[in-house]
Amino acid sequence: MFKFLQYRAKAAAYGELAKSSPGKDDTRKFEKLQDSLASRADNEQVLADQYVDAVNAGETERLRGAALAAEEERVLRCLGAAVIMQWNSLPTTLQREIFDTAGSVGTLLETAALRGQLARFLHKHKHDVGSHKA
Repeated sequence: MFKFLQYRAKAAAYGELAKSSPGKDDTRKFEKLQDSLASRADNEQVLADQYVDAVNAGETERLRGAALAAEEERVLRCLGAAVIMQWNSLPTTLQREIFDTAGSVGTLLETAALRGQLARFLHKHKHDVGSHKA
């Protein structure tokens, strides 16, 4: 059971005690306790609702972020493919700059492996690249 439900149950119990109490002092004491617990129940319910909203907002943001990441990945793939299709027509200095930049993307420990993969890919496709021009 949630805390706010427990507070509401206690508040209701004190309300019943206030109705059935014989003296005014006891009635006031029970009504004060009832009001206090009802106020706590309201606060706990607000906190619980805000928590649910925060969790749902986080999920929405995560999904939006995943959609943006997928879109960016697609854009980068298209740009990369366009560069590869024009590779042979690029000046050698620009080819080196693109190779160096691409080889330095990622962590430092992966740089050598990535540069090797890039070099093998470019060497393997050096004759096909640019041959698809219209």
